[in-house]
Amino acid sequence: MPYPLLLLLCCLCTCNLSALAEPIITHFYDGDTVKIEDGLRQYKLRINDIDAPERNQRYGKQARRALMKLCKQADVQVTLTGIDKYQRDLGYLTCNNTSVSEALVAQGYAWFNVRYSGNWALQALENDARLAKRGLWKQKKPMPPWVWRQKHAHN
Repeated sequence: MPYPLLLLLCCLCTCNLSALAEPIITHFYDGDTVKIEDGLRQYKLRINDIDAPERNQRYGKQARRALMKLCKQADVQVTLTGIDKYQRDLGYLTCNNTSVSEALVAQGYAWFNVRYSGNWALQALENDARLAKRGLWKQKKPMPPWVWRQKHAHN
């Protein structure tokens, strides 16, 4: 095989191998947003179907820690579904074969995002978490993140 052709073949194989890299989470912003690196690019992923407390909001740090516990050094799978108005990629995140959206709602660290989701099974998980007073539902009147963001828009 001629040397230039062999060199080209090696380069193509190397490029394809890097494109097949497993996605990894390189940063946890809060309970519903992470940074992903997948061998092709880095991007900010906003997890579909949920809305977790903001980092500076009550239960925000706990929601972030719950996400980290579930996904740190895990086998990660991402299914992208679009881009939001803040130019974040939207998608489903699975860590060690566990749906992050389902786990965080069931543990009481995120709301089912009824405004943007039709996954009504999450509503049932949220209702169970509320009744069991798990996570943020230990509070008498937890403030939804969308209300908190309106009140703290200047920060």
